[in-house]
This record gives sequence, structure tokens and C-alpha cells, in this order.
Amino acid sequence: MKTILIVDDQTGIRLLLNEVFKKEGFQTLMAANGAQALKQAEENSPDIVLLDMKIPGMDGIEILKNLKRMRQDIKVIMMTAYGELDVIKESMVSGACCYYTKPFDVFEIRDAVKEMLTD
Repeated sequence: MKTILIVDDQTGIRLLLNEVFKKEGFQTLMAANGAQALKQAEENSPDIVLLDMKIPGMDGIEILKNLKRMRQDIKVIMMTAYGELDVIKESMVSGACCYYTKPFDVFEIRDAVKEMLTD
């Protein structure tokens, strides 16, 4: 069973994504901040990470870089509330697969994840 780590400080988004991916038969993990995200990634080695860009304490880029140091092959999809091109560009340079801007279509993200995990 493929595992997805959902990292977002907004409880509603975490729960929504969790529900969608559980229904699809994935194992899901959730984290509300960078420290939790890195701990979950280290302990559970997820196949893919859905990572919010703006998280208190440690931003998405910093978390992304740490995840990539931990495991170079980990797939990371960034989620951002703003279309700041420099931040998006930096996340892509740092190893993100792709990004979605909020509010996003949850089914679009679901399909992207399914596609990435069947490769």
C-alpha cells in the first residue's frame, strides 16, 4: 500500500485530503508543521508528500530541502496559496515534482498522485 504524507497547518485541508486519499485506498499520514512532517517522513518513509508552502516555524522550501536530504527519490507536490513565482520556482529547483495553488481541485491532486505512484 502506497503512503501519502499530508503536510498543512490548516486542519480542514489536512482532513479533506486525508479523506480523499483514504477512499482511494492509500495509507495516509498527517502533519501540521515542519517538525512533525520530518518525523513522519523519517519514521514512515512515505511514497509521496503533499506539502503546503506556508507553514509556521519552518516554511515549505525548508521542509522540502530536508525531505530531499533524507531521501533524494521522495516525490513532493507543493501546495501554495499564492502565485509567487519566485517561491514556486525555488521549490521546483529544490526538487518538487509540481505545485498546485489554493484553492485547488482536490480531484486534480488525487489524479496527479495516482499517476505519480503508478509510474
